[in-house]
Amino acid sequence: ELENQLTTKSKTLDELKQSLASNGSAEQTPDAQSLRIAELCEMKDSIVNQVAQLKASMQSILEQWRAYDEIYGEVSLMTTRYLYCIDQCKPSGEEASLEALKKQVKTLQ
Repeated sequence: ELENQLTTKSKTLDELKQSLASNGSAEQTPDAQSLRIAELCEMKDSIVNQVAQLKASMQSILEQWRAYDEIYGEVSLMTTRYLYCIDQCKPSGEEASLEALKKQVKTLQ
C-alpha cells in the first residue's frame, strides 16, 4: 500500500516538474520552485529507501515467525506425547507387583 502511494506521489511530483517547466508562477521565482521540488524529490527518495528497508525487515520477521510456528507445533506435539507416556507410566493404586508391571509394559508396547 505504501509503495502504491509513493508511486502516485511520484507521478504527482513529475507533473509538478513538468508544470514548472512550462509555466511560471507569480508567487515564487522559478528557482525557488525548482529548489522546493528538488527537496520533495529527495524526501521521496528517502521514504522509498525506508520503505524498502521496512519491507526487507518484515520479510525477515515473517520467515522467523514461520520457523517459530513450525517449531512450536513440533514441541507441542512432543509435550503431548510425553504427558501421555507419563500418565501411562503412573502406577495405579495397587502395589507394584510383577503382574502389574507386566501389564504396564504390555500397555506401553
